[in-house]
Parts: sequence; structure tokens; C-alpha cells
Amino acid sequence: MDFAHDRMTGELLERLDSFMNDRVYPREIELEAQLAASPASWAPPPVVEELKLEARERGLWNLFLPGTEGAGRTKGLRAPVCELLGRSPRLAPAATNCAAPDTGNMELLSAYGTTAQKADWLDPLLDGSIRSSFCMSEPDV
Repeated sequence: MDFAHDRMTGELLERLDSFMNDRVYPREIELEAQLAASPASWAPPPVVEELKLEARERGLWNLFLPGTEGAGRTKGLRAPVCELLGRSPRLAPAATNCAAPDTGNMELLSAYGTTAQKADWLDPLLDGSIRSSFCMSEPDV
């Protein structure tokens, strides 16, 4: 059985891995410092907002969502994307707009939301202009 990724998926994963190595991992210490400086804030720290812009420019945005609203790939892409994003659980998912609980909310709204619900909630979630919260605590590992 061949478990290799198709060419498009392989290229996307290479771009994501490069983004993680070049931009995300080096900024994890900065994220921790920004979180420590504003422990009561629910807003994403500046480093997240900066990386969100770069992720969008690199085409690394809403990777979990199939169809035209996401990466345009099937759900089979989700596992290898999550494997890479999970290497920086506090920064990478937020920077690529692939963080829970927003991902689940986007999937439900995309599949079952009314036109009004999509306009009010899905579009801003997909755009990254609203967010449920930012993970302030250490992830349970």
C-alpha cells in the first residue's frame, strides 16, 4: 500500500515545513514573552498577528477546510498538516488560522450555516478577524 502524498499535498507540506522552520519556531520565545507581559489579555499577541499576515501571503491559511473556503484540498490533508502544526501547538495553529475551536466552528458554519450566519460568523472567522480566544495556558501534552 502506498501512503505517499500526491504532488500538490507534498508541495504544500514542504511550504508549511519551511514556514515552521524559518518563521514559527524562532518566534516561540517571543510569544512566551508577550503572553507573560499581558497575562490577562484575550487578544492574540503581536507575534501571532505578524505571522498570520505571512502565512496568508504564503498560501498557508485555513489549511484544514476543504473547498474554496480553505486550502481546496480534501480532509485527508488534515492529518499531515496537524502533524506539522502540532510541533508548535501555541503558535502555529493560530498563525495559520487552523486553531480550535475556530476550525470546528468554521466547518459547521461552512456546511450548515445560513447565508446570514455565514456573513456574520463564517466570513470573519475565515478572514481571521475574529477569534474565540487565544490559548493562554500551557497545552496538556
